Amino acid sequence: MIAQIITGLVAIEAIIIMMIEMFGSVAQQAKSFELEPAVLKMPEVKVLLANQGIYNGLFGVLILVTMFFIHGPQQVLMLQFEMLYILIAAIYGSITSARKILVVQGLPALVALIALYFLN
Repeated sequence: MIAQIITGLVAIEAIIIMMIEMFGSVAQQAKSFELEPAVLKMPEVKVLLANQGIYNGLFGVLILVTMFFIHGPQQVLMLQFEMLYILIAAIYGSITSARKILVVQGLPALVALIALYFLN
């Protein structure tokens, strides 16, 4: 049950990140992603950020679909794979963008991954 709750929170976080990336204000995006507002006003950057947002949102939905529609050991395996994917993406994002991504997005995925491994 604890693993499911933590995993669900990771899914919700991914959807919230999508909302910021796709629909957030420039000020909110600048604060969240440690970027200069002038950069975020560039049309190309807006498109790239929205593209990144759709990936985050779809991954959040995939986690929720896995939680509600797949059962048994297949569910645990899929959720572990999804948490690993988010962790890898957070590591890459922390190297290439903002270091806090590792804590904000990677740490919850790591905790969920560990919980899924030991509590299921």
